[in-house]
Amino acid sequence: MDINKLTIKQAYDGLKKKEFSSVELTQACVARIHERNADINAFITIAEDSSLTEAQHADKMISQGKQTLLTGIPFGVKDAIQVADIRATGAAKILDNYISPFDATVIGNIRAQGAVMLGKQNCDTFGHGASTENSMYGPVKNPYDESRVAGGSSGGSAAAVADGQCIFSIGEDTGASIRQPASFCGIAGLRPSYGRNSRFGVMPMASSLDTVGPMAKTVEEIASLLEIMAGVDTRDATTVPHDVMKYSDEIHHKKSLKIGIPKEYFDVEGIDAEVKQIIEKYIKKLENLGHEIIDVSLPTTPYATSVYYIVVPSEDSSNLGRLDGIRYGVQADADNLYDIYAQSRAIGFPEEVKRRIMIGTYALSAGYYDAYYRKAQKVRTLIIQDFERVFQTVDVLVTPTSPFPAFKLGEKKDDVLAMYLADIFTIPSSLAGIPGLSVPAGMTKSGLPVGMQIMGPRLREDIVLQVGYQVEKMNSYI
Repeated sequence: MDINKLTIKQAYDGLKKKEFSSVELTQACVARIHERNADINAFITIAEDSSLTEAQHADKMISQGKQTLLTGIPFGVKDAIQVADIRATGAAKILDNYISPFDATVIGNIRAQGAVMLGKQNCDTFGHGASTENSMYGPVKNPYDESRVAGGSSGGSAAAVADGQCIFSIGEDTGASIRQPASFCGIAGLRPSYGRNSRFGVMPMASSLDTVGPMAKTVEEIASLLEIMAGVDTRDATTVPHDVMKYSDEIHHKKSLKIGIPKEYFDVEGIDAEVKQIIEKYIKKLENLGHEIIDVSLPTTPYATSVYYIVVPSEDSSNLGRLDGIRYGVQADADNLYDIYAQSRAIGFPEEVKRRIMIGTYALSAGYYDAYYRKAQKVRTLIIQDFERVFQTVDVLVTPTSPFPAFKLGEKKDDVLAMYLADIFTIPSSLAGIPGLSVPAGMTKSGLPVGMQIMGPRLREDIVLQVGYQVEKMNSYI
């Protein structure tokens, strides 16, 4: 039995029954990382020594009857999220030698249960990308086809789960960074509502959109992880005082729902015919389960990508101003302070980061703020109102996660606009701050995973996960 490929529940049961120890489970994951990381490149930093120490501690907890769901379970963390005493580069050379002095709040919640942190996972630098080809530590390859991307920006996290290098991962999603790689790698991934989980300890990309969420093999695991991660945090003023549901119970409810199918997501130019066919097949199965399928419209959808790529670079340029090459990371050998700043950033940032800083600084500059940033925020409000209106009629929305399956490495890297459009189905919900779940929905004829996206009203992760769980169960009979 390959214990590194178990689900959380299976690993929990195995540990409880003493079928294997946390040390053995951790060693199995570490062995898989060493076997595959040269090919997949999912991990930037492997915390082998500390993970085995944590596993030994977890085994003591289990022997003392203190086992919780995550005790002794090995997991990975996107490198843009802080883990105490572990290197945190954000996949950028400018932070190559930065060691975090603290845990992000969500990581602290998970580690408090005795989970074992295996290491930090590769991503597009600071989350800037849709393929994890923008990492300064090399691209991540898709475990299903190593000639293809794993998605982005949390590509290393998705690939590691799919390849059995960890039991689950924690990623970050600003526009698509959990959902799209989850779709490409055939796993489940949740972008929670903005404010549902704390962002404290997450490297900021676009502060008004950033969220942190779980990535795992099944929706049931996602539900359980959200229960542990979610809640108010006094260190993040954007978290909301909203009760954390027992999501792992909620997914088993079978009440009939009204499911909206937004036409703009199925008529878009460039959608892969096979992806569309697969998602429509699953929609029909949902109808057969007793759900009411309703055609709806979100007319501002075509403007979402344009809005996103004004708002996000603007907030990027502000947040990245703190990285100057002085305190840590790459520092250029220059004669004066200005040149140290300029040259350190030139060699410490990849091209996509530089591009976003320039676009954002321009959009925020005097004379252009009203024409670009302010106007984008006004259209963002219209997008939010679109979703609010639709959710007065339906309970959830169902769409493809991505308009196409995983594309070839290098296929879109030099076509910036094509890369930006890869997130066309996920960006609108990000701008609206609502939850979105990607759940596996079958495979293409060439063996590439396809993900279905389920979106719900703000803070209604319960019904999103409920539908996702039902879709997941269909895989056994479609």
